[in-house]
Parts: sequence; C-alpha cells; structure tokens
Amino acid sequence: MLATTKLDPKLHLTDFAQATPEYLSQRITEELAKVEAYLDKLEQTPNATSSEQALADVKAFYHADIGLSRAWGVLSHLNSVMSNDDIRHAHHALLLAISSYSTRVGQTQALFNRYQMIKQDKAFFVSLPQARKRAIELALQDFELSGIALPKDKQAEFAKITSRLSELSAKFSDNILDATQAFALPLTESQLAGIRESGLAMLAQAGEHYKQKLAQSGDKTAEQIKQLPTPYYVATLDIPVYLAVMTYADDRALREQMYKAFVTRASEFDKHTSAKGESLNNADNMAEILALRAKKASLLGMNNYAELSLSTKMADSVNQVEDFLRKLAQKAMPSAKVDVEELTQAAIQHGFNALKPWDTAYLAEKVKQEKFSLSQEEIRPYFPLQTVIEGLFSIVNRLYGINVVEHSQDVPLWHKDVRFYQLFDEDERLIGGFYFDLYARQGKRGGAWMSGFQPKYIHEAQNYEQLPVCYMVGNFTPPTLTKGKEKPSLLTHNEVTTLFHEFGHGLHHLLSEVTVGDVSGVNGVEWDAVELPSQFMENWAWDSEGIALISRHEQTGESLPDEKLKALLDAKNFQSGMQTLRQIEFALFDILLHAHESTPDYSDLLKLLDAVRDEVAVMPTPEYNRFANGFSHIFAGGYAAGYYSYKWAELLSADAFGKFEEEGIFNAKTGKKFRETILAVGGSLPAKTNFENFRGREATIDALLRHAGFIK
Repeated sequence: MLATTKLDPKLHLTDFAQATPEYLSQRITEELAKVEAYLDKLEQTPNATSSEQALADVKAFYHADIGLSRAWGVLSHLNSVMSNDDIRHAHHALLLAISSYSTRVGQTQALFNRYQMIKQDKAFFVSLPQARKRAIELALQDFELSGIALPKDKQAEFAKITSRLSELSAKFSDNILDATQAFALPLTESQLAGIRESGLAMLAQAGEHYKQKLAQSGDKTAEQIKQLPTPYYVATLDIPVYLAVMTYADDRALREQMYKAFVTRASEFDKHTSAKGESLNNADNMAEILALRAKKASLLGMNNYAELSLSTKMADSVNQVEDFLRKLAQKAMPSAKVDVEELTQAAIQHGFNALKPWDTAYLAEKVKQEKFSLSQEEIRPYFPLQTVIEGLFSIVNRLYGINVVEHSQDVPLWHKDVRFYQLFDEDERLIGGFYFDLYARQGKRGGAWMSGFQPKYIHEAQNYEQLPVCYMVGNFTPPTLTKGKEKPSLLTHNEVTTLFHEFGHGLHHLLSEVTVGDVSGVNGVEWDAVELPSQFMENWAWDSEGIALISRHEQTGESLPDEKLKALLDAKNFQSGMQTLRQIEFALFDILLHAHESTPDYSDLLKLLDAVRDEVAVMPTPEYNRFANGFSHIFAGGYAAGYYSYKWAELLSADAFGKFEEEGIFNAKTGKKFRETILAVGGSLPAKTNFENFRGREATIDALLRHAGFIK
C-alpha cells in the first residue's frame, strides 16, 4: 500500500485515491502469495536450530504478513463504510482465501514448533521482554484453538468450518445492510406532526436520496419525479432518522409501522430481496452459524461454543457469566419496574390503550421534559460536532498531556466527510494517527466502532517501524439543509457519549508503548476487558467540567445554561433500570444460546429468547419481533458468547473512574497512572493485572451500581 509523502512515513498511511477494488484485489492476491511462500519455505525446515533462530523466524513471519494484513484491512474497512456492488464483490471473492490462509497459519506445525521451542527453553524465555513473552503465550493458545493438535482429516474439517463461518457472517451482515437500506416510507403532512426541525431536515435529506434512487431504478420517469414535492419527506431505518421518528412523531400508527419494520429486518416478515432477487431472511444463516460453531468447539474437545469463547476471556466459566448477569438483573429490576410504571402512567395520560414498545422512546421524551425540563432537541444546538470534538481533544490533553492536530488536507481520504488527525505527546513526539468517519450515509454499516487498522510495531532486523493508526466510525446526525441554509451536525447527548466511547477505544490503540504488534494497542487484550477504556472515557461526557468543554451553542456560542446542565446530569440515570435489563437480555440470550446442550435451530433460538425475556424483561415484546435476525454483534461480529463483555467491562470502568472521583477527575497524576497501567501496556499483561496495577486492588461492583443509580 503506497504511503502518502506529506506526513511522517512511519504512519504508513493508505493512498485511498488508489485503493480501488481492482487494485486492492491485486495487492491482496500478491501479498497472499508472498506469505504463503514464506510458510512453504518454513515447512521445509520443521524445526529451528536454536531458540534464537526460532524467535527470528517468528518475527520474520509477522513482518511477512504485514502487507496482506494491510491490504485486506483496507478492503474490509471500505466494505463497512463505502459498500457497493464492486467493493462487496471484491471482498467476498477473496474472503474464502483469507479464511483458508488464517486457518493454515494456525495449523502450520513448523511455525508452532518454533513458538513451542521458545517457550520450552526456560532460560531463554525468561530473558525475553514481557510483551514478547505474552505474545508467545497467546500465540500458543491460538494454535491450540486453531486445531494444531488435531489429526489431518480433522484439521481439514476444521478449516472448512472456519471458511464457511466467514461466508455466513458476511452474508448475515450483507442482509442487514440491504434490509435497512431497502426500506423507505414517504410521509404525508399529517404524519410529520411532532417531529422536530432537525428530524424534518433529515427526513427531507432522505427524500432527496429516495428521488435519486427512483431515477436510477427507472421506477418513475423524470417528469413524475419532478412532480414530487420539495421538500419530500421520507422515513428510513438509518438510526438518526429512525430515532427522530420514534422519539417525536405524534402519529402512533407511524411509530408502530417503523418499529415493526426495524425489528423484522432480515427475517421471514421482511419481503425485501437482494440485488440478485434473493431473500434477505437471516434465519437459515443463524442456524448454520450456530451448528458450525458447536461443531468447531466439539472438534477441539469442548462441550459447547461458549466454553471455547470464554477460554480467551477474563471470565472463567458460563456459570460465572450467568451469575454475574442475573445478580446485576436483580439489582436493576426494582428501578426498571419504576421506569415501566412511569411510562405506563404517561401512556394513560396520552390516551393509549396500553404501553407498547413503539411508545417508549416517545413517552420517555415526554416524561423527561416534564420531570427534568429536559429535551434532547433543546440541548442538541449546544453540541455541534466540531465543538464536541475540540472539547474532547482538550479533555484528553488535560488527562494525558497529548495534543491532536488535524491534517485532513494532507492525506487521501475515502469520503469527503472523513477527517484525519495526528496525535502528539507533550514533548511533541508523534504518537500516531486516526481517521474520523462520523456521519450516517448510504452504503455504510450501522452502529459505531473503532478499527485498530495498524498497531505500533518495530522490527529491528528489518529496520522497520510503524506508528499506530486507527479508524473511528460513527453514524451520527449529518449536517442538514434547513430553509436553504446548512446547519452543522448537532449531536444528541447519546451521540456525544458514543463519540467518547469510540475515542476511548482509539486511545487504547494509539497510546500503546508496546512494539510487539501481537500485543500492542487493543491486540491481545481479553475481549471482556477491551471495553474498559471506551466505557471509562464516557464518564467525562457526564461530568459538569467535561460538559463545559464540549458544549457551546451553535449560533450564540453560549455555554450550556446551568439549568439545562443540571437537568442533563439529573437525568443521567433516567430509565437506567430498563436499559440495564435490555443489555442483560441480549447478553444472557447470547451466552445461553452458545452454551445450549444441543445445537438450537431457528425455532429453538426464538423460544430461548422468549424464555430470557420472561426472566429479565419488564415489558412484553410483540410476537413478530425478530431482534436476533439483526444481532450483528454475535452473528457477524466478534461478540459471540461475549456480549456480556459490555456489562463486565462497565464494572471495571466504573471502578476505575472511582479513583478519579476520589482524586479529581482531571488529576494529571491519576491520568498518567491510567495511561501507564492500562492504555500503554495493551495486551502485554493480563487485563486483571493491568486493572489491579491501576486500582491497587481487585474490581468491585459498588461503583457500577452507584453510577447506574441502583444504590446511593
């Protein structure tokens, strides 16, 4: 991948102007051939002559793999943020080859022998730096979980399963994206009642996209499209638009229609089809994914996939995870029941026959206004995206002494809305770089995430050094046109906390001082601890000092008024009981699904979800709800039997923030310690050790319960 020339070459930035699907496909094919050839060469000499030579071979393999990782990482990234037929085709055409290669690496005996030789030479192993020792231990664990000990016929079966799972996960993700983008509902004037100005602007923007699609599809003539009104309001399932309708539309039937469309995406109730005319129903994909995961675990001698998943996490067992979730549910249940009763009374006041799921966001906003004199729309003008970003940078400067400088004009970007920044330490040393891609748009996967594209890494023998670079992606409210004038992106406070969350992930990746790539940044960190820095960062979006730095009215420049600040802070735990139980519902369903005694088919899956809801949910769910068909975290992401990680890490983050509450939330000494013990060490030590090095003790649940408002 070509590097840009205007910035430090150690950043190894991608030339996105050159990164076409054709170019990337060619590079991936070439790089794959190179690294496969290296493995072929390695296999000609099954064992190294010495531990020193074994380590040199291990380092050389990692370095040989860099070109492939980079090219494939760029294509995968573009498939998430700029998906179109060409990019998707290129990605999927190479998916099986990449999966097969990954499996081959984990089953290459000659490579395994070298790692094993290093570990078994006790004197040599002890002499290695901590990061290298940890990388070797984790690699040996990965070999075991890749079937290195299996007979050849079982290894081939394992490889086939792994490849098929890659296909199915990609298909699952495609179906959700296609189903989301296929829905478009033109609205009548009466259906717009209650929707705020920012929501109307987004609906009008969606209407313009809808007109363009009509023109491209040929469903309407140019004259017919010209006859459509301007602005033309169209509701979609893109999150900013969906929430604008669900939170403010007075038309209850419209909210119900939108809710049903959202919760039945990619299910048997979704009649949309792919560009090839294929069903988008994920049911069969889900059943096959579960069956193959169970088979994979069985081949490795494990009872179920949950056991396999937890083998690399902080949690020791399924029972421990279940116990944690159920105890937390007990703590949240009283508050959740109060939350439901509050909404039920509001439903009665509005003349509804009963409280329904499509009423909750709408009524919650009404109750919040009445109870706290707080409206998300009223405070949205105080959170222009650029102001929030500048305040965020100021906060991390005060905490960690780092400075952020924008260089968007100096590098090629994949979209006009993307921004690039460099990160400098207080001594002006360049730390790394990151991209922000924050607005919702067509062709972009929903949600928000950080992708640790490139870790900090040094290969002394090759005189090669790379600084960490990552992508931070959101689907926030974009700038809109209102009465012919462009309004900047104005964030809800929920979007503000999401930005802080992803930036916490970014700092974990960027501030690493570890130069062994396998355990640098977020690499090698246990999955149920990787959310610690992200959830930890959210706390500054809820603190009055932090809010003062990120809020400024987009027109007047005034700070968030004291009464609105007080209302925002008072409302922090509004509906926290219901929200906690909703997350526990997802997490408990996930862990039980993957710990099932027999492999569940689609109907079994739905029954299990109903049983979990009977146990922990406080509101009935419509029979047609097919949430699981869009549960990308566990079917197309890395959270299978690991969704509990959000709550597990929330416990860690709340307890970690407790030290700042005790010593001052902008205490530079405390910030320095968090940086040195958590952020800088990446996966070079177990997460439990890192936490205890920071906190001076084991984690406790008290701070989590206090932050959620469950105890005083």
